[in-house]
Amino acid sequence: MATPLPAGLTAGTYVIDASHSTAGFTVRHAGISKVRGSIAISSGTITVGEDLESSSVSVELDAASVNTGDANRDGHLKSADFWNAEERPTWSFTSTSVKGDGDDFVVTGDLTINGVTKTVELETEFSGTAKDPFGNDRAGFEAQLEISRADFGLTWNAALETGGFLVGDKVKIGLDISAIKQA
Repeated sequence: MATPLPAGLTAGTYVIDASHSTAGFTVRHAGISKVRGSIAISSGTITVGEDLESSSVSVELDAASVNTGDANRDGHLKSADFWNAEERPTWSFTSTSVKGDGDDFVVTGDLTINGVTKTVELETEFSGTAKDPFGNDRAGFEAQLEISRADFGLTWNAALETGGFLVGDKVKIGLDISAIKQA
């Protein structure tokens, strides 16, 4: 049975507005604190079908745009020690299914980071719709997931004198998306 769309969301193609959308991450540092950062969304399309199951998402992110607030750390993250942004400048996500009910749903798909593709699930919430001052119909979404750095070949680390490692394996990723419906 087809799952109806959340109230207010209409079928159509929506283009992600990169200037009003964010992709952020959080990872443990030295086991005692968290480092937060962001990566720019280059492009993306959300195709809303007549029901949730016939909907899909495709997004690309710019690996070289990483920003943690520290230029040295950002340079290290872009290097071959981490995601080698020069050779692999694009991260991508392509959905394979959308399931749920109401304003909450799960978008399952293939996430590619550092040239490695893994199936992930994004816990997603529909934030609503609005008409902006320029006459655009917008839809908002928030999504979260947690990945293992090791699953994507991101294994660089340094042992700590007190035990443990400098960089945690688990990375929390959060997306805040504003998308504009195309005519």
